[in-house]
Amino acid sequence: MNIIIRNTGGQPIYEQIASQIKALIISGELQEGDMLPSMRLLAKELRISVITTKRAYEELEREGFIVSQTGKGSFVAGKNLDLVREAQLQKIEQQLTQAVMLAQSSSISLEELQEMLALLYGGEET
Repeated sequence: MNIIIRNTGGQPIYEQIASQIKALIISGELQEGDMLPSMRLLAKELRISVITTKRAYEELEREGFIVSQTGKGSFVAGKNLDLVREAQLQKIEQQLTQAVMLAQSSSISLEELQEMLALLYGGEET
């Protein structure tokens, strides 16, 4: 499992770990039943605190992406990926709604907002 930690951007490390593992599950790279590295091993590989990996795993478990079994480890949970995707779409819609409201209150046109989104997404301008 290849997780990249960035010290820029202000996103807490545990959130970076959790979001990257979620992405691996949603994309199908991690399948139902796949075992995740132990919290200690992941912490050692990433050179971070075990507390940080524990917090990431707790968040993933709370959101239903993984299940943890005492003495056995943490595994990718069996979950309907359509429901996972829908939950992610709802979060994106909430964030975009806030961005649209801010853009409107700042007299930023739809075209300017689309251009910003395209740049942030990493694609070409449309």
